[in-house]
Amino acid sequence: MVREVWPYLIVGGAITAALALFAHPLAALAAGGATVFVAAFFRDPARQVPLNPRHVLSPADGRVVNIEEVDEEWGRVSRVSIFLSVFNVHVNRSPATGRIAAIRYTPGSFLPAFRPKASELNERNMITMETEYGIVAVKQIAGLIARRIRCWKREGESVSQGEKIGFITFGSRVDLYVPIDAELHIAVGDRVHGGTSRIATHAARKDAG
Repeated sequence: MVREVWPYLIVGGAITAALALFAHPLAALAAGGATVFVAAFFRDPARQVPLNPRHVLSPADGRVVNIEEVDEEWGRVSRVSIFLSVFNVHVNRSPATGRIAAIRYTPGSFLPAFRPKASELNERNMITMETEYGIVAVKQIAGLIARRIRCWKREGESVSQGEKIGFITFGSRVDLYVPIDAELHIAVGDRVHGGTSRIATHAARKDAG
């Protein structure tokens, strides 16, 4: 489990214990069940990362809800939006190996994360990475009930493909930005897993060889 779980477990355990002592056993059972669910939500399973510098891996577990071309400050890119339900692992992973060039947090609304406008209107955190194949970026987006975006990295740090970079609490969305010439391997509706599912393959570098 990720370290952010402990405040929830402590509060949940205290409430469960109090209900067991002073209230109906069914109330304590319900509180205990809710605490177990929260513990499961904060799970952090080990992943076997298939390292390949030309591949762009999924930054999160979830379902692909949108794929489109958009204009960003570094140029025209492909954006892949992944919706995370409360049943998905919410640890975010680096899709590629590189250096974190910028981290930009923006406060905002809390629309349902599956809505297209959530990328521009919701609370969000953009992590931009410089890789040997160009800019790759990950945007962490809060959802309807999510109120905690965590980024575990800082600007200037190096990251490895599949490395854990952050966490979003209770239902959210993650947008992945890849160069426009990268070949996409997913479609809307596909289920993906952070650090293991291949989202795209970079075009071969012209100076390779």
